Parts: sequence; C-alpha cells; structure tokens
Amino acid sequence: MAKHWIASRPGDLDVFSFEDVEVAAPQHGEVTIAVRAAGMNPADAKHAGRGTAADFPKAIGYEVAGVVTAVGPDAGPLAVGDEVLAFRISGGWATSVTVPARDVFAKPESLSFGEAANLLLAGSTAAEMLHVTHVSEGDTILVHGASGAVGVSVLQQAALLGARVIGTASEKSFDVVREYGGVPVAYGEGLERRVRDAAPDGLVAALDCVGIDEAVDVSLALVADRDRIVTIAAADRAKADGFVAIAGSMPTSKAFRDSVREGLVRLAGEGRLVVPIARTFPLADALAATELLMGQHPGGKFVLEP
Repeated sequence: MAKHWIASRPGDLDVFSFEDVEVAAPQHGEVTIAVRAAGMNPADAKHAGRGTAADFPKAIGYEVAGVVTAVGPDAGPLAVGDEVLAFRISGGWATSVTVPARDVFAKPESLSFGEAANLLLAGSTAAEMLHVTHVSEGDTILVHGASGAVGVSVLQQAALLGARVIGTASEKSFDVVREYGGVPVAYGEGLERRVRDAAPDGLVAALDCVGIDEAVDVSLALVADRDRIVTIAAADRAKADGFVAIAGSMPTSKAFRDSVREGLVRLAGEGRLVVPIARTFPLADALAATELLMGQHPGGKFVLEP
C-alpha cells in the first residue's frame, strides 16, 4: 500500500487529502517508480482543483524522481533499480507511482533526486518561451519574473543561446538574476524607463512569467513585434492585445515540451542547466509547503520527500 495526495472534488487546498492507494502493477509500456522526491510547481495546486465532478478524485503532481521497482512489457531499456526522473505524469505527490515509460528518463548521477524532480516542468516551459519568440545569438530580451523557477531556467537557456537578458525582479533577488547571467531591474513604478536604460539598443522579445499588467504593458511598449511577446500567466491580455500565450494544456505546447525533455536532462547532467532548491518538506506536509510556495518568492524550488 502506498500513499498519495488527491483532490477529492473541485476547489482549493481544502479539497486535498493524503490517502492510501494500491499502486497498479505496470502494464504494457509502463514502469513503477518508488518516489524519492516529488517536484512542486504552482501548476500542481492550480490545476488539481479544476474540472467537473467527473474529473475527480484527481491525483496531484506532474514530476518525480526515484527508483524503478517494476517494469511492464515493452518498457524500453528501463530496469528495476534504475534511478530515474519522470515528467509529464499524473499523481507524482506519492510514495510510489506507475507511469508510462515514455515519460521516464535516466537520472544523471550529478543531480540529486530533488533537483531531478524539479527540472522538467520549469525547464520545458522556459524552452518553449524562447522557442516561440525565436530568441537567438546576439538578441537582447526582457524576462519578467527572472528570479522565479521558470525565469531562472530562461536565464540559463538564453545564455546558452548567446542572448542577453534584462530580468525584472525584486531588489532582494538581484543576485539570483546576476548569478544566472541576467541584468536585473526592479519592477514597480518607472520600470519602462529602467529597462530602456538597461537596453539602450532596444529589445527584440519579451517573456512574461508573472502575468501582471505592468509586465504586459512594458512588454507592449518596448517590443514592436507582438509575435515576439509571450506570456505563461496573462492569457486574457494576450488574447485582447494580440500577443502569444502558451500553456502545457495546449496541444502544440505539450508536443514541444515533450520533445525537449531529453535534451534538458542532458544539459542538466552536464552541469549546464542548474535547478536551485530552496526547501525540502516531508510528503505529508504538502499542504503547508503549497501555501508557502503560493504565498512568497521562495528563491528556488520546493521538494516533497516521502
């Protein structure tokens, strides 16, 4: 018998519960993973309570790292005892989970389980933001929310492309932006002027990880081509103002993000893509961890450990 977190019905954190579950034996193309670390993302909480009654109970958690304990037929080269990470899956906030083998990758030895469990949701989102805005060598771009999980991955991946990043953040997070190659500017009144000062030759793209009106307004003012403005958090503004919005639920986004997973794992294994960890919590304390994650700027990823 395993334990997992579920959302029992539509709602907020009050509908989450930590339940016993019988983990299904792996079938064709599946493996079972003993979870050593589960990643935490705002999307976990935001998506878990959405849907109609027919969608529930809904298992929570999109990414994990752990050890393979059982392998179904035709599950590729995976074997019992392999250390792995998995994304995009359902039900990762658990002690054990059975998942499609196509979503499972060998964990680089250089990564901790916590780092591996937090790599791919933020990393693939960042990769898609750079992809849809056609960022390339020599570009100067603006990233709103540069010290957050997606923003930090954008900073690193943009640097690998040879792009220069102006990153908005609070002043207390400036060192984070600098550490990963960005030029920090403080958000708040006067942001447009500060960005212009930091990028006197102009910007070719803007990537919004926060979704507030200030970020959108400054992006529209400073980037002429609206096809090179993207948001992951302001879909309504994108529709109204004619720029790009992406989300993991969109078929094109899902296909792209799935296609880059293996490459991101390789970059992380080579030390060229870092996953900063802020805090680790027992799996049983997932609700308290989620409240902290949603209510502050953690300065790195949160990990749940069974």
